[in-house]
Amino acid sequence: MKTTVRVVDTLLAITPDDWNRLAVDDPFLRHEFLSALHETGCASAETGWAPVFITVWQGDALQAAMPLYVKSHSYGEYVFDWAWADAYQRHGQRYYPKLLGAVPFTPVTGSRLLTCATGEARDNLVDSLTQAALDLARDLDVSSLHILFPPEREACALKAAGLLVRQGVQFRWRNRIGLAGNDTGEQAAYASFDDFLSELNHAKRKKIRQERRKVGDAGIRFEWLRGGDISDAHWTFFNRCYRNTYRQHHSTPYLNLAFFRRLGRTMPRHVLLIVALRDNEPIAAALNLCNSATVYGRYWGALEYHPGLHFETCYYQAIEFCIANHMRTVEGGAQGEHKLARGFLPAQTWSAHWLAHPEFAAAIEHYLARETCGIAGYIDELHESSPFKSGAGY
Repeated sequence: MKTTVRVVDTLLAITPDDWNRLAVDDPFLRHEFLSALHETGCASAETGWAPVFITVWQGDALQAAMPLYVKSHSYGEYVFDWAWADAYQRHGQRYYPKLLGAVPFTPVTGSRLLTCATGEARDNLVDSLTQAALDLARDLDVSSLHILFPPEREACALKAAGLLVRQGVQFRWRNRIGLAGNDTGEQAAYASFDDFLSELNHAKRKKIRQERRKVGDAGIRFEWLRGGDISDAHWTFFNRCYRNTYRQHHSTPYLNLAFFRRLGRTMPRHVLLIVALRDNEPIAAALNLCNSATVYGRYWGALEYHPGLHFETCYYQAIEFCIANHMRTVEGGAQGEHKLARGFLPAQTWSAHWLAHPEFAAAIEHYLARETCGIAGYIDELHESSPFKSGAGY
């Protein structure tokens, strides 16, 4: 049967079941998540995120897809190319619009070349998506194509297709998952937060206990809310916290209340809202998304300042939830060396880049070669500063 490639500017013509079959267990790639971003106006042509999704079909069956956007700026990406844009401008060249393969406002590693196929069929579809993206970049006469936060396997495929690969660093907490005494040598998952703390060195363990004690002494307790437990009043409160945090940083929020409400309605099993209460009144909240194995920390905000409240709400409560639910990982989002002292270890991230202008492409290739050496040294330094006791952790 003939295979065809189509570029679509909306997901309305693709059924959620067909799309989600490609997304597998990634909440950020689900039809519901992307549609919520588009249809609430958070990621739209009006906000500089014009969808041009590549889809591959065999008859009426969706075989592969690639989320792509025509971007008129570099906000909400978390792989920073502002210096590249500035260099283009200084040399009288146009950097925007550009073509971006990413999930808007989401620095989370996940497939960008979506397919359920395996083996040679998968490789062929990945090649088809990559070539279609490059052809689209040329047809649209954009300056460049950027694929953000693909897994290493896809980054290697993109490199083989001629794209430049860039590395980055995030911080992730990992549970000990395995069976005690099995033949693999794995240890049992943490039984409790104190079990996790027991593997940290004395100084880090003491600091975390002090931070948690301050929050408790302030009379603050926490609720974990899932699915139908999250009411409209909770979403209204969270949106207030979220916007307050952006206001304090003199920044403009990317998301809106309509998006949060829709997320709660269409993806209830993927949403975890952690609410901090003092005297039974909510004062802070953190929004996380989940799949079967991972808690993804996304946004937080507070209406009151208390020492340690941010770390407790965003990190320690997420770790406790992960342990209680026998999950593997807490991803803390972009950047943040302060996470290292709290048990989050460095993890490599990837992006891939194609630039139409050959001289700029050559200059950026040289820059990335130097940057890669720096990233490798940085990761080594971070591991040397591990908060875990020698021989502990993972």
